[in-house]
Amino acid sequence: MQRAVEIILMRQLASYLAMPIFLVDPSGNLLFYNEPAEALLGCRFDETGELPAAHWASLFKATDSAGVPLPADELPLVTALRTKHPAHRDFWIVGLDGQRRHLKLTAFPLVGQAARFLGAVALFWEGDSR
Repeated sequence: MQRAVEIILMRQLASYLAMPIFLVDPSGNLLFYNEPAEALLGCRFDETGELPAAHWASLFKATDSAGVPLPADELPLVTALRTKHPAHRDFWIVGLDGQRRHLKLTAFPLVGQAARFLGAVALFWEGDSR
């Protein structure tokens, strides 16, 4: 399947940046995450590949600081997809390597030429472990 040029370019840009980046299509299906994201998610993208939204959401379960699961609609990436506006939140995940990590995540919609909605991008970083 041929991807929109903006998706191809976003993936290329992400592969050159040192900040963790996660890219999804308009349905929330995972298209790519870069090498810095691999370290926080606990798994290489080559090992997961593209994933349907329901599958990656079950892999990287988000919780609050007390360990209470967060509903998907409270996650910034889902909010950016639904509202087509940027969103930010911090939360915890257990990576595929079994490590619990505090993440701070900002997501924004990816809008291409002619106002085509192409998905969303999440930029994230590790917060303190408290």
